[in-house]
Amino acid sequence: MRRPDQQTTTRPTPDAAPGTTPDTPPAEATGPGTRRTADAGGAARSPDPAGPRPTGDLTTEAVLAPYLRGQAAEFLRSLRLHHEHSAPADSGGHDAAAATRALRRSARRISGSLHTFRAALDPLWADQLRAELAWLSGILAREHAYANRLTRLVEALHQLSGPALPAARGVRAAGESAASDAQGRAALGVGAARAGALLERRLTLARTRSHSAALQALGSSRFHAVADAVALLASDVPLSPGTSGRTAEALLEPAERAEQRLLTAVAALPPDDTEPYNEAQDASWHQARLLLRLHRYAHEVVLGAADPALTGAGHALDLHRDAVEAAGAAAAAARTPRIAPATAYALGVLHADQRHEVEAARTVFRETWPYAAALSTP
Repeated sequence: MRRPDQQTTTRPTPDAAPGTTPDTPPAEATGPGTRRTADAGGAARSPDPAGPRPTGDLTTEAVLAPYLRGQAAEFLRSLRLHHEHSAPADSGGHDAAAATRALRRSARRISGSLHTFRAALDPLWADQLRAELAWLSGILAREHAYANRLTRLVEALHQLSGPALPAARGVRAAGESAASDAQGRAALGVGAARAGALLERRLTLARTRSHSAALQALGSSRFHAVADAVALLASDVPLSPGTSGRTAEALLEPAERAEQRLLTAVAALPPDDTEPYNEAQDASWHQARLLLRLHRYAHEVVLGAADPALTGAGHALDLHRDAVEAAGAAAAAARTPRIAPATAYALGVLHADQRHEVEAARTVFRETWPYAAALSTP
């Protein structure tokens, strides 16, 4: 996180983000993981929409505390809307889902900021609240994730087993390739309906259980303790002793470390010529996605808005996550005992299709990542 007049420096990589493995620190300041304002091999950095704040204004009292109070207020507002639209007499299921997403967004931003700027806050309080918000966000995310996964897989099955290929309709000359295409499409069509029904049963059951778990969590004493802590945060941010009145480094240094962790993780991603279907590589991409999120939140704190240059790359990593999880769901369904061979075949084709989507998302990420030098590691 740098002001335009700052020079690029390399800092030691601190502990990893919560729930992740430690990152490897960069070797030198001029390496591929080093951020540059403009690079001959990549795009120039987009200007920050809000512009840099004056250095004297980058204090915890002027920046971090108001940000956390604002996110806490959003959390409480979303919680109130969720209660209003989740009442038995209310049929606004869409509004309740929107309130849940808003609740998760504010919980993630508070949790991420507590992690990045921990040194500027009461560390014990920050660690405890961060852990509880991570628990809540995870519980609330599952129902939405299962619903999206089912929609994605059913639509993919429909596309894969839809109208016959032109070869099968006799548009192109008959031949071995046309016959193979027709036979493959016919075999897929036989099992696609059963595969879709199997996926619907499995994922709908998982979604229902997740919905029940979320409702149970929102009614638990643990959640009420979290809500009380966030309510206190909306009016009072516990700062670390000695933090008051500190200079810009109190925020800039942690933000820069978050940025450097992201750049290091991106530089360590496997090159694009690795073999497909290598599911062991998924974890490093998930790590990059998490670190990009933490960097985005730190950017919001310090500069007032997310970095627009990273919007496309972040979206690509979201698509990557969705495709990985969809491929896993198809593979898990294919392991169901005593399913028909045609059903297993359809699920295998679906799994392959989603792994191709994984590769496509990685390609889009490389194309949209604005600092191409970080991707040049052999």
